[in-house]
Amino acid sequence: MSLESPNHVDQLRVLIVDDHPVVRVGLKTLLESNRRFIVSGMASSAEEAIEEVTRCVPDVVLMDLRMPQVEGVEAILQLRRLQPSLRILVLTNYEQDEYILRALQAGAMGYLLKSTPQEEILHAVEMVHQNKRYIPPRIAVRLSEAVAHEELTQRELEVLALVAEGLTNKQVAEKLFISDKTARNHVTNCLVKLGANDRTEAVTRAINRGLLRMSE
Repeated sequence: MSLESPNHVDQLRVLIVDDHPVVRVGLKTLLESNRRFIVSGMASSAEEAIEEVTRCVPDVVLMDLRMPQVEGVEAILQLRRLQPSLRILVLTNYEQDEYILRALQAGAMGYLLKSTPQEEILHAVEMVHQNKRYIPPRIAVRLSEAVAHEELTQRELEVLALVAEGLTNKQVAEKLFISDKTARNHVTNCLVKLGANDRTEAVTRAINRGLLRMSE
């Protein structure tokens, strides 16, 4: 006979980062209305977020881009330097192309507006936790417009060609004599510029656009 409670749920730990107390409390209430989520910490600045990430090791960071002292994109970079595998989902009022592009290039895995329906926010947190990018159609359109003029660099094309051969980021790094982090950044840039959600989709889009040719 199992001693485990029938109500037991593996909870997903979320760190909320926003400089408005009312927003933090509202998001905490929303998340904890679902037994799947637990708010492991809250922060009002990048400095506090770094402390909380170290203290509570969250599964997902749900954060705004507008914060005191250190703005959101720089905060994402700092958090990713501290914990490279950290999964960050942006929730903000900023809809400008440059914010979307910079946040994703910095390492955010999703981008939501604060007008997003509550159920979609919960779904996005879950998706990001599963290591999947979450970009709603409305944001995807803005992102496509932002990167339409951006071409893949020669190095990014080299990286993508190796990805197409099935190499991991580590293998790409070894092949090109670059660091794992640099290889990962190149792959991320390829995803953003091609508007792809994963490596396979990026390769497919690059082939369809004539940027890559598969060997016979």
